[in-house]
Amino acid sequence: MNKRSILLRATALATLAMLGTTSSFAADPAAVFPPNKPVTLVVGFAAGGAADAAARMIAKKLGENIGQTVVVDNRGGAGGNIAHQQVAAGTGDGSVLLFGSVGPLTIAPHLMKLPYDPFKDLSPISGGVYFPNVLVVHKGAGVKTLAEFVAKAKAKPGSVDFASTGAGSASHLAGELFNQRANIDMVHIPYKGGAPALQDLLGERVTSYFAAPPTALPHIETGKLIPLATTGLTRPAYMPNIPTVAEQGYPGFQALNWYAFVASSKTPKPMLDRWNVEIVKVLNDPEVKVALAKHGLDPHPTTRAEFATFMKKEYDQWGAIVKERKITAQ
Repeated sequence: MNKRSILLRATALATLAMLGTTSSFAADPAAVFPPNKPVTLVVGFAAGGAADAAARMIAKKLGENIGQTVVVDNRGGAGGNIAHQQVAAGTGDGSVLLFGSVGPLTIAPHLMKLPYDPFKDLSPISGGVYFPNVLVVHKGAGVKTLAEFVAKAKAKPGSVDFASTGAGSASHLAGELFNQRANIDMVHIPYKGGAPALQDLLGERVTSYFAAPPTALPHIETGKLIPLATTGLTRPAYMPNIPTVAEQGYPGFQALNWYAFVASSKTPKPMLDRWNVEIVKVLNDPEVKVALAKHGLDPHPTTRAEFATFMKKEYDQWGAIVKERKITAQ
């Protein structure tokens, strides 16, 4: 075989290889990264809340990094369950991600029959952001400390209520956990997200709210809301003067809020792995860290396996509390 024949044969083989690769991508659009259409990041709460603020910051940088538009789609309702159901039943081509949250992923399954299984119908990608809640009351509530708040609730059981972002949400369970630990009977008032809950608190139509710091802090600074306690084991660096529930007579009290990235379980593993790489990259970006910190949010990137383990631990923990408190979806 002369050199010309060898060259022609090599060229032909290379062409076949390229055609084979092209046809495989055509047959499996999910193999293309980034997806060849705008990416949707679904958020289970109304615009203006903590989840929305974090999602928009992350989506912006993610879009810049991958060279594709990333659109935030707010799907409020049912404490975020509607958004989780939508993504679980939706496309598996990798173009739809979910900014999943503690409620629909690890609490709601213990409270109601869901049209999706968070462990079977959704696949973990990475942890997102973690933060404690802050218990706030409106300035007309007549209390300035946690002790005064508990005394008010005990003086007239059922007269003090608390807002949440929906039945089964982290803010709901934080309130129920405090009911248990303080031996009081606050009435739960569910809303469709943090923004409407905060609006009614500011309007003095509800007494209290275990709020996300990003949305509560501006109103704390203006004096419209009175902070009574934070729900982590230690005081956040951005709220050093607000004591924790734990240090005010309720040792060990902890109720964290978190958001993380998941997708439909129909999404191919290679696509999920690639999304993990890109999301972790964004969460580790210095500029993103600073932007999130300004909103009181702590980035928490993980491997896919690490987040799966964390999610199962949270699922077991909140399940025990739901059972012990005999909590039901309202």
